[in-house]
Amino acid sequence: MRFCDVGSQPSSPVADAHLNNDIKIFYRTYGGGPTKVLLIIGLASTHEAWGPQIKGLTGTTVPNDDDDDVWTGEEGNDGGIHVCAFDNRGVGQSSVPVDKSQYSTRIMAKDAVALLDHLGWKKAHIFGHSMGAMIACKVAAMVPDRVLSLALLNVTGGGFQCFPKLDRKTLSIAYRFLKAKTPEQRAAVDLDTHYSQEYLEEYVGTDKRRAVLYQQYVKGISTTGMQSNHGFDGQLNACWIHKMTETEIGVIKSAGFLVSVIHGRHDIIAQLYYAKRLAEKLHPVARMVDLHGGHLVSHERSDEVNQALFDLIKASEMKMSPHDWTNLPKTESWWKEKRLLIITNIQAGSNVSFKCFMLEKLHLCLLYFFGIIVLVFEHGRKLLRSLKPVRVRGSPS
Repeated sequence: MRFCDVGSQPSSPVADAHLNNDIKIFYRTYGGGPTKVLLIIGLASTHEAWGPQIKGLTGTTVPNDDDDDVWTGEEGNDGGIHVCAFDNRGVGQSSVPVDKSQYSTRIMAKDAVALLDHLGWKKAHIFGHSMGAMIACKVAAMVPDRVLSLALLNVTGGGFQCFPKLDRKTLSIAYRFLKAKTPEQRAAVDLDTHYSQEYLEEYVGTDKRRAVLYQQYVKGISTTGMQSNHGFDGQLNACWIHKMTETEIGVIKSAGFLVSVIHGRHDIIAQLYYAKRLAEKLHPVARMVDLHGGHLVSHERSDEVNQALFDLIKASEMKMSPHDWTNLPKTESWWKEKRLLIITNIQAGSNVSFKCFMLEKLHLCLLYFFGIIVLVFEHGRKLLRSLKPVRVRGSPS
C-alpha cells in the first residue's frame, strides 16, 4: 500500500508546526516518464474518480507496483507521462481527522506539496477537480516555482459560491443528499449531481445510461464504504471557508505557467459563472474551456477534457506565450465593468442595468441564507440524534 506520511516531510517550507501532522495520505502512481502530473480530486471522492484522465494520460488504469514508482513500459519512450492520484484527508484510505480545524484547502494543499516531496518531484503539472481545483489553486499560490501548469476542472469559489442555483430541482437534490444513508440512496442522488439529464437519458445498448451508472455507483460505494461524517463535514467546511485573495491570484498570474479552466455548462454544483470570473481574473495566463456536461464533465466528456489537458501540457512544454494561449478578451475587473455599466446607463437615463445588478445581489443574499438554513438543519438533525429518550419508571405501589 502506498502512503505519504505528512509529518515525515519536516523540510517542507509550507509545514505548520501547530497542525496535527500525523496524517497519512494514500496515493497511487500510473505510467511513467519525464512529464509529471499530480491529480487532486474533489469533495467526498477518492483518487479512482480520475479514471478517465489516468487512462487518457497514461494509457492504463493499472497502478504501478507498490515497490516500484518507475514506469515499466516500453523502453526508449522519452515522452511518457507519470501520474499520481491520491485520496485527500477525510476520505478513502487516507487519514480522517476528527477536528474541523484540520481541514482547509490550504492545509490540504500542504498535503499535496508533502506528496510531491515524498515522490521526489521537483515540478509537476497540477490538475484539480471541484474542491480539488480549489486545493490546486492554493498549491499554485503557495509553491508557484513547482508548478508547470494548472488545470482547474469545475472550479468555484468558497462560501456562497459553493451553493447551486436556487430552484426546485437543486433544492430537492440537496435534501436527498443530506438524507442519503445507504449506497443505493447515495448513488441515486450522485447521478443527478454529477451528470446532465441529457447524458443520463441516453441509451447504452438496451439500457439507459442512468441504470448502468447506478449499478456501478452502488457497487463502488458498497466497496469503499460511505464517507465518514467527520471526513465529509471537514471537507465541506474546507470548501465553505475557501478564498483566493488578490495577492494569491497575482502570484499565479505572475508565476510564468499557463492555466486551463475547464467546466461543464450544466454543472448544478459549481456554477459556470464563477469559473468564468476566476478565468477572467487570471487573464492573460488562463484559457476557458466550457463543454456540454455536468459537474463530472471529466467523465461525461472525457475525450474533450483529456484533449484540453494534453493541449495544456504541450503548450507548457513549448513555452507558449500567455497571449497566444488565452482565448479570453482583455477586460477590466468584474466590479469595475459592472460599476462603469451602471454609471453609464444611469447617465443615459436607464435603470435596467441597476435593476440587474440589484437582482444579482439579491440572488447572492438568498444563496447565503440558504447556506445558513442548510447548516442549521444539519446541526439540528445531529442534535436530535444525540438526544436519547429517558425512560421513567412508575413508582411501586
